[in-house]
Amino acid sequence: MATAIGAAAAAIHHDPQWWRGAVIYQIYPRSFRDTTGDGIGDLAGIVEGLDYIADLGVDGVWISPFFTSPMRDFGYDVADYCGIDPSFGSFADFDRIIEKAHALGLKVIIDQVYSHTSDEHAWFAESRQDRTNPKADWYVWADPKPDGSPPSNWQSVFGGSAWQWDGPRKQYYLHNFLTSQPDLNVHNVAVQDALLDVARFWLARGVDGFRLDALNFSMHDPELRDNPPSGLPLNQVTRPFDMQVKRYNQSHPDIAAFLERIRATIDEFPGRFTVAEVGGPEPLAEMKAFTHGRKRLDSAYNFDFLYAPRLTAQLVRATLSQWSGEPDEGWPSWAFSNHDAPRAVTRWASDGDHARAARVSLLLLLGLRGNPIIYQGEELGLPQGEVAFEDLRDPEAIANWPHTLGRDGARTPMPWQANAPQAGFSRANRTWLKPDPAHSRFAVDRQARDPGSTLAYARQILGLRRTLPALIRGSIALLDTPDDIVAFIRQEGESAVLCAFNLGDVPCAWSPPANWQNARVLATQSAVGDDSAMPDVLAPGTGYWAAITGE
Repeated sequence: MATAIGAAAAAIHHDPQWWRGAVIYQIYPRSFRDTTGDGIGDLAGIVEGLDYIADLGVDGVWISPFFTSPMRDFGYDVADYCGIDPSFGSFADFDRIIEKAHALGLKVIIDQVYSHTSDEHAWFAESRQDRTNPKADWYVWADPKPDGSPPSNWQSVFGGSAWQWDGPRKQYYLHNFLTSQPDLNVHNVAVQDALLDVARFWLARGVDGFRLDALNFSMHDPELRDNPPSGLPLNQVTRPFDMQVKRYNQSHPDIAAFLERIRATIDEFPGRFTVAEVGGPEPLAEMKAFTHGRKRLDSAYNFDFLYAPRLTAQLVRATLSQWSGEPDEGWPSWAFSNHDAPRAVTRWASDGDHARAARVSLLLLLGLRGNPIIYQGEELGLPQGEVAFEDLRDPEAIANWPHTLGRDGARTPMPWQANAPQAGFSRANRTWLKPDPAHSRFAVDRQARDPGSTLAYARQILGLRRTLPALIRGSIALLDTPDDIVAFIRQEGESAVLCAFNLGDVPCAWSPPANWQNARVLATQSAVGDDSAMPDVLAPGTGYWAAITGE
């Protein structure tokens, strides 16, 4: 059983704005822990794993979809928003998650997918029957052009036209993702009402907030105008979707008004949290709009880091400078890895030193102003899993093989026991995705016995962060640095922490401001509680936190 909740955790637990600066641990249920032996992770497995998560020192969990679904997109194709898919368990299992998480001082955030459903959802079954039924306008339907072609040139994220012909309606329906994921017509107030009722259902069940999936896809241009070309050359794209500027199939200005309705609903349940996923090549304006003021969402995150092939000082500076903390600005969230993106360790360990890349990434992530989101296995330094073509399950990975790393490699089962079958994830002979044998050496049980492991480091650095108010809610000020160095000061009242990183390939000399010359190092990428003087030269791929501890 996890240790008792510390004072810092208890304070967060009871604070209505507990989410501001909270560290969130993402669970991908299918791959977290299987208790039934069917090869698929389940809700009971999450219950079992909550002690481990609480011991890390995080503040909450985000659980990816577990709703009723045909699983063509593994839960992001929802067939019943208020149902639990039998492969994951039951409502009794979910209620146990809420009860145990709260007892451990953990908040529980779940996904909400408001842009689309499964084509097996009862709403879609009714909508496609004819053009006059009560839900006829709950999805995006349109007549073909006179030549029979789709209503616009919009492209699907997963490749090909975003329009699918439907025989019963004799119309096309919009699907920004798979053809089996028809887009809801969220312009329709009745659809909004139904989605808000879904939110109330889960909030009443005890969840502490929502991660809103693909939110900028939730409304389209009613005039169905063609998107302009992006101008990207063919050798730089893997799908037609990248060849358009998504001006009309997403990001409609009316989304903001819907967000205000979401916020009003959330506010019926005090102390809840909302964070939006905002994708796209230029998401900043939407992130700012979605979180502006007190009538919209609390936070948003984008793909600045999730798909970055390299972690550079230029990228970090540019991204941080966009969130200065000005009045009415939202609160950012940050993710370096998740279930949709290749693991950061594999993308960023240019010299092959995965352990160092994992630790410097954690040190940076936990130093940023905002909410750090840690994806399961990130605390282990888990690299991208190797998945053979014949074992792929992700439709995007199959369609783009072998030109991208795909999503399955980030979804391979969590390694719990180094020497157990299926790495302790399941007792099944075959799991939904095969574990990567190379992941056994990263297993929880092996690292838990090693005080020098990445897991031990993650626990120590998360524990240290909880003692530093500047790193939880403090302001941020970027410092002038050489090109490969990024450095910033976080400050909250009398608490101040200097964070500095060399993200280049060669050693780099840099001195902090004069008033920081006597500061002591609190942590580096290799040790926590260092208490040494700050170095004059930073080695490549290293960093530190420092504080002024006395004259």
